[in-house]
Amino acid sequence: MRKPLILATYFVFAVLLIIPLLRIFTSAWSEGWSGFIDGLTRPEALHALMMTGIIVVIVTIINTLFGVMLAIYLVRAPWLGERWKRLLNSIVDLPYAVSPVIGGLMIVLILGPDTAAGALLERAGVSVVYALPGIILATLFVTFPLMVREVMPVLQEIGTQQEEAASMLGAYPWYTFWKVTWPSIRWGVIYGVVLTVARSLGEFGAVLVVSGNIINKTQTATTLVYQDVENFNLVAANVVALVLAAFSIGLLLLMEWAKKRKEVH
Repeated sequence: MRKPLILATYFVFAVLLIIPLLRIFTSAWSEGWSGFIDGLTRPEALHALMMTGIIVVIVTIINTLFGVMLAIYLVRAPWLGERWKRLLNSIVDLPYAVSPVIGGLMIVLILGPDTAAGALLERAGVSVVYALPGIILATLFVTFPLMVREVMPVLQEIGTQQEEAASMLGAYPWYTFWKVTWPSIRWGVIYGVVLTVARSLGEFGAVLVVSGNIINKTQTATTLVYQDVENFNLVAANVVALVLAAFSIGLLLLMEWAKKRKEVH
């Protein structure tokens, strides 16, 4: 019984991952080196990849700062009370229960140009929907739970004894965090960062709704692939998809390395 299950696992793995990756690779190089370079260096591809990089960097920084802070509050702040902690935990898990498309639609309905808040921001010179801020908000909505859910179990596992001892010896809270808490959670944070980057790279649904997929303005790498496929520009679509897949594979290897380091520490 064990061998058939292992063979079935390999078969599913090959059908869902290996064969599509090989197909993307062969299609991206079907027109040779010149076709690959043309698909990668066209203005819309360069802009989309640059937009994706900006979004990944900003979202990862915000997610790391606020995710670690919220995880500490949920585990280490008794003054919040169990009722407020349950409420915050439910809010953190909301992106898991709501489709990314629905999350993007909520941003449009709240901050779109036809809403009161959106019109007020437009008059102040700040565009949210169909602009970079809206894409960042949509990506943050999708990725926010990842950091919190990676750091919280680590904080619960290490307990509070070392932090309490440092506090009793006169250490300031910030010093206690850097010298006591951070060394214990850093691999969990790294793992959360890798997950956030990977999720931000591949986000499509919420970004498509919020961005409007405007060429050379709000188009990301994933929405560019979608547009190329719709326009039957399959070679160019596979070129961009191959670049994203290469980043994803690299992140997968980094994730496994971080996971092993986290288990050791």
